[in-house]
Amino acid sequence: MTVSFNHTIIFATDNRASASFFTTLFNLPEPTTWGPFVSVELDRGVFLQFAQPGIEIQAQHYAFLVTEEEFDGIYGRIVEQGLTHWADPRMANPGTYNTNHGGRGVYFKDPSGHNLEVLTQPYGS
Repeated sequence: MTVSFNHTIIFATDNRASASFFTTLFNLPEPTTWGPFVSVELDRGVFLQFAQPGIEIQAQHYAFLVTEEEFDGIYGRIVEQGLTHWADPRMANPGTYNTNHGGRGVYFKDPSGHNLEVLTQPYGS
């Protein structure tokens, strides 16, 4: 049996702003709207669907595996936009990225306060 990840709903204070932040930073096609969702399509037809639930949002963690070249572009946009970022999830090493697991990784927040991570090598590799 094959199991594939299809989509997740991410609560946002402003679903359009969060989706646009994501597509701009990750250099993805413009978001689309379907019902109450603003959707961002990732590789292999996986969707992030941003929704405004009208409740207090608990921060979640979302990690994205990218190539070294994609990391260069994303990190460049993080720096260009002046986004606060860290080399570690505890936010103890600001303004840089890590070289853990034989690759690079960086942590930062989206407009709704979710903790995002971009890494070039999966853990345990």
